[in-house]
Amino acid sequence: MEKGLARAKSDQLVAETAAAFKSPPSSEAAGAASGESGGSLSRKSSRRMMVASPGRTNGSSRNAHIRKSRSAQMKFDFDEVSSGAALSRASSASLGFSFSFTGFTMPPDEIADSKPFSDDDIPEDLEAGTRNMRFQAEPTLPIYLKFTDVTYKVILKGMRTSEEKDILNGITGSVNPGEVLALMGPSGSGKTTLLNLLGGRLRQPTVGGSITYNDQPYSKFLKSRIGFVTQDDVLFPHLTVKETLTYAALLRLPKTLTREQKEKRAVDVIYELGLERCQDTMIGGSFVRGVSGGERKRVSIGNEIIINPSLLFLDEPTSGLDSTTALRTVQMLHDIAEAGKTVVTTIHQPSSRLFHKFDKLILLGKGSLLYFGKASEALAYFSSIGCSPLIAMNPAEFLLDLANGNLHDVSVPSELEDRVQTENSETETRNGKPSPTVVHEYLVEAYETRVAEKEKKKLMVPIPLDEEVKSKVSSPKRQWGASWWEQYSILFWRGIKERRHDYFSLLRITQVLSTAIILGLLWWQSDSNSQKDLQEQAGLLFFIGVFWGFFPVFTAIFTFPQERAMLSKERAADMYRLSAYFVARTTSDLPLDLMLPVLFHLVVYFMAGLRRSAGPFFLSMLTVFLCIVAAQGLGLAIGATLMDLKRATTLASVTVMTFMLAGGFFVKKVPIFISWIRYLSFNYHTYKLLLKVQYEDITPSINGMRLDNGLTEVCALVAMVFGYRLLAYLSLRRMKLQSGA
Repeated sequence: MEKGLARAKSDQLVAETAAAFKSPPSSEAAGAASGESGGSLSRKSSRRMMVASPGRTNGSSRNAHIRKSRSAQMKFDFDEVSSGAALSRASSASLGFSFSFTGFTMPPDEIADSKPFSDDDIPEDLEAGTRNMRFQAEPTLPIYLKFTDVTYKVILKGMRTSEEKDILNGITGSVNPGEVLALMGPSGSGKTTLLNLLGGRLRQPTVGGSITYNDQPYSKFLKSRIGFVTQDDVLFPHLTVKETLTYAALLRLPKTLTREQKEKRAVDVIYELGLERCQDTMIGGSFVRGVSGGERKRVSIGNEIIINPSLLFLDEPTSGLDSTTALRTVQMLHDIAEAGKTVVTTIHQPSSRLFHKFDKLILLGKGSLLYFGKASEALAYFSSIGCSPLIAMNPAEFLLDLANGNLHDVSVPSELEDRVQTENSETETRNGKPSPTVVHEYLVEAYETRVAEKEKKKLMVPIPLDEEVKSKVSSPKRQWGASWWEQYSILFWRGIKERRHDYFSLLRITQVLSTAIILGLLWWQSDSNSQKDLQEQAGLLFFIGVFWGFFPVFTAIFTFPQERAMLSKERAADMYRLSAYFVARTTSDLPLDLMLPVLFHLVVYFMAGLRRSAGPFFLSMLTVFLCIVAAQGLGLAIGATLMDLKRATTLASVTVMTFMLAGGFFVKKVPIFISWIRYLSFNYHTYKLLLKVQYEDITPSINGMRLDNGLTEVCALVAMVFGYRLLAYLSLRRMKLQSGA
């Protein structure tokens, strides 16, 4: 009697709750029911629970009504009811929510925070708040990726001879919109190389095979439709999360959107990825505290999904993350794929839960293809060729053991046992198992004979797109997200925000101020009444020219080598023109580079007692500025040409020392066959201009150096300013062409 009463109460609860929820459509209920009967819910039909993000929920009045009705109706006791509990579990699955029956009452705060489920709901995000995946559901150009017999070789150059090494051997596969393809294999198996080839990041003559996008070859248009997340998070450490994504939106989103729309898109991505709590926190780096590793990875992913890409490539997105964060990151990739995107990711050693979330799988071993097909069918395939786990283990660990040729806790195929027995005993390991080389050869041969031809025939089937859609990906025209001037402006302000911390660091200010004070004390209120006094002051002027020639050179040397990874990444995505970046990068340094010299000049000029009139003071400062800009150009040229800090520092040391010695202060009579060096020295021209500014009304020459009108020196310094920078730009252009970006 009591069980019947409990069952009646449960039926009444289900009916009332369903009415309050305005039950989901029958198709959704059917999908949930079918998923329940199958043992697990499918990804597209599963009902998920999401906590509403502040300020981003809709239909608050309807939700409030639901919360009230649920709070009023769901506080009852399940003490006695075993059959009622079973009925309630089935009912909760159909309604889209579930809770534990180990307790007796659902807490009111959990009831209030729950909301109806729909296909668009996304699970709560890792580490921070919740998200609402609305933006990723926007329509995008579907891209079907196919690759057949892809090979790649590298040429290893020795002292006398060079040899070719195969990195990839005939890799074949495909991935369609709405699918996640995982590239698995041990370290050195070629996963990242294959990912770079598929993403268009590696295009060299040693690449073989066919890679098509909607049956079309790679074109520059695809750069704006592909998102590529590298294994290392290449981000500016001093920019905040919001600034990083905003600059990416301003540079990458199409011109048809206004600045306000682009900035709103960046905010949307922040909420989608659950980054709202840390949006005003600096990214951080090796020596700068910032966001956590999981948040950095999500910022890197946000940089790519902000353009709503058709193809998304990720290189080991779960590396360095804990298992829960890694699971939720992969779940986010699923959500992106469900919106019609094509997702390809490398994965090193996923957990069993991660493995079951992949649609397709490619298993690589020593650059060869060991398996391609549905991830859910991988174990069945290897069982069919005689390789089955003897104990319960993670499917990913089992597959990686096979790829490494390790058959511990794995059944040995009868064919392989026969082969080992008939061959030399050297092919066996100490425990009687086949050697890794023999296992690898067997797996490659098994795949080629059983599966390879079937998969290649599947690739011959035409994709379900009309010719007009196919032809869109073959457009050779690049799509810039901003005009040249807009790119320059955005990069200029980004550069100032990123480097202001370095330029105004306490260490640098102390260095400049202490040098200025020491110089002021050594030449304290020096006179210029006699020739001897003039020569002493000339020493001060020469040192000023040397200091502000040496300092900018060794600061500018680090510019392009340190930003090489960022430049390569952003240029590969066609974020901006190289010319816009170069001009913005060099001009954004000028305001910061010229502030400390002003402070230095104010201290030294008046402490040393140089000519106290406006003309000489400002002309001396302009001369120092011209020297700084010319020296900075030399540093940029050396850094961009060599792109190696050790070699660049060595070359700069020799060059600056030579320019200093040829500057006209140490050596008066230079041999004629080497006298031309002084005309290449910015120290020489700066020293001569400073002497002219200070003493042109006092003496026509000093230390054997005639003081003319100074026009030659000014023209020489201006030529250096532009000449060195042109050399730096051409060096960057050459680097870009070599990388194939």
